[in-house]
Amino acid sequence: MDRKKNPLSFQLDLNPEDFMPASRDEKESLVIMRESVSFWKDGFRRLRKNKIAMTCIFIILVIMIFAFIVPRFYPYTYKDQIIGANNLKPMTYSAEEQAKIAAGEKVFPHILGTDKMGRDYAIRIMMGTRISLLVGLIAAAIILVIGSVFGSVAAFAGGWVDLIMMRIVDIIYTIPDVLLIVLLSFALKAPLERLATMPGFKWVSVVGKNMISIFVVFALLYWVGMARMVRSQILTLKESEYVTAARALGASSARIIKKHLLTNCIGTLIVTTTLQIPSSIFTESFLSFLGLGVAAPMPSLGSLASDAINGLNTNPHQLFIPAAVISLVILSFNLLGDGLRDAFDPKLKN
Repeated sequence: MDRKKNPLSFQLDLNPEDFMPASRDEKESLVIMRESVSFWKDGFRRLRKNKIAMTCIFIILVIMIFAFIVPRFYPYTYKDQIIGANNLKPMTYSAEEQAKIAAGEKVFPHILGTDKMGRDYAIRIMMGTRISLLVGLIAAAIILVIGSVFGSVAAFAGGWVDLIMMRIVDIIYTIPDVLLIVLLSFALKAPLERLATMPGFKWVSVVGKNMISIFVVFALLYWVGMARMVRSQILTLKESEYVTAARALGASSARIIKKHLLTNCIGTLIVTTTLQIPSSIFTESFLSFLGLGVAAPMPSLGSLASDAINGLNTNPHQLFIPAAVISLVILSFNLLGDGLRDAFDPKLKN
């Protein structure tokens, strides 16, 4: 016969079965462990969850296809002038092309019309986008290499070396970039003209002295922000235990910087480089708008917008289209950079 428990008693009513050892299945069901993944896999898994960043990747891929692949199959070229086809509206034909159509010939339409020289505007937008993207990517690579090397050496050396190198960075910050590009354009004019006549250097005349001047200025001026960022990262990482262990094992300073320090801030380097691409594209577009960009007839988005200023009242689409492409490219890269920062920043892991 069961006894009723006194409600005023402090005695616990326990079941002996509760104290039996847990089975193996019960133990495994209570274990909550995160899957072991690599740094890259974890970062890209986070990136895939960011819908805005993934949308930006899709937009950038579409723009790259539009700029690098479509021109190979497009029936017009960026420099061919069509007689009597000056300033055509989108999806229209010249009188000569209309006569061909009437005769039964197939003529591909000018999707975005033509410019004042009778050149198909769609292919010029494609080529201008290609030039702007190439400038952004190449400039970002230049800035990454110079800035990461300079900043890591300054931070790792420390002392008076760091002091002198960072004062150089402060001085470079004060140099006006537009003025330097103008001066370099005149200073490099004669050497580049001689270089363009040599075998294997015909690309110099195609790119133009202004564009080479822009790359030189990127190599001289625009890496200072990257250098400061890398320096701040290295100053923290160089006190880590694995750096001390590498020194104890006799590793050289160059190996420690390359294999240990820069490798451990690779996520920050990727994010900063990605954010540098739109900045470089905007700088190139701005300089091309001022007439300091690629040499004619090669277009860039900035030069296309500059050429369309005078015809704003009659052909506003010739200005709005390159401006819209510039805005879309810069916005996509900026949002992608934010997504990469959220994905590869260890402080945001939960």
